[in-house]
Amino acid sequence: MTHDDGALAILLYDGAYARAHYAFVVAAGALAIGRPVTLFAAGRGVHALARDWHGLHDAADDMEVRARGVAGMDTLREAVIEFDATLMVCEAALKLCGLDPDLLLDGVQVAGIPTFLEAARGRQIITL
Repeated sequence: MTHDDGALAILLYDGAYARAHYAFVVAAGALAIGRPVTLFAAGRGVHALARDWHGLHDAADDMEVRARGVAGMDTLREAVIEFDATLMVCEAALKLCGLDPDLLLDGVQVAGIPTFLEAARGRQIITL
């Protein structure tokens, strides 16, 4: 199965705020122009899909981002959810980070890498 609709798969493997923020910038931008998005968070990046994303390294940088008139994490996450992105987190990474699945945003699918790779089949993949 191939996707000819410009579908995008984003692999967020890092727990740095800057990478997570940019993953959501790319996702929101793609969704805004009609490109379907699957975002898979792995490693410490799983914190980006937790209700409280402040487990990201340098999460306090969000205050400066917003102060400079740029959309912060909360705004971007809301947009990505509103535009119906598929959101997934790595089951093994949740365990490694000690993050309970109940702490994730509503609708986030807990999956393994094979599930992500199948969802990403035929899509452009961006790794952050």
